[in-house]
Amino acid sequence: MTVTKADYQRLEEQIDWFDRKSLHHQRWYRRLKVISIAAAALVPLASSLDGYAFVAGLLGVIVVVVEGLQHVNQNHENWIRYRSTCENLRHEKYLHRAGAGVYEGLSDDQALRHLAARVESLLSDERNDWLQLRRSLDAEDQRPAQPSD
Repeated sequence: MTVTKADYQRLEEQIDWFDRKSLHHQRWYRRLKVISIAAAALVPLASSLDGYAFVAGLLGVIVVVVEGLQHVNQNHENWIRYRSTCENLRHEKYLHRAGAGVYEGLSDDQALRHLAARVESLLSDERNDWLQLRRSLDAEDQRPAQPSD
């Protein structure tokens, strides 16, 4: 049995999806981080100038909002996780195509079944990690605010 492009279709679609999503989250993480750093760096300058207290306050608000967006959207975590999953999927694809590693010595049919099982395991792990992250964030949102001392 010869492995065809159709046999790799789901794998290629998943690699493309994780690659796109990783880049999306990387870009947003970097954009928001630059805004946060720049705004935070300008707070002392604005507060030292007469008549710019409002600007300093506004910059502080921007920092808080941007950091809040980072926390809610989890751009950094998603970027790293999606990139890792993408690279793991590529790794499996290359090992399979080369008949190396766990695929060495297997017939085409056995290797393809083994590839499918390993890819689905990686995708299942990703879904479980995502669910766990969502649950932990939901739990944080459900916690009552602690009174300050």
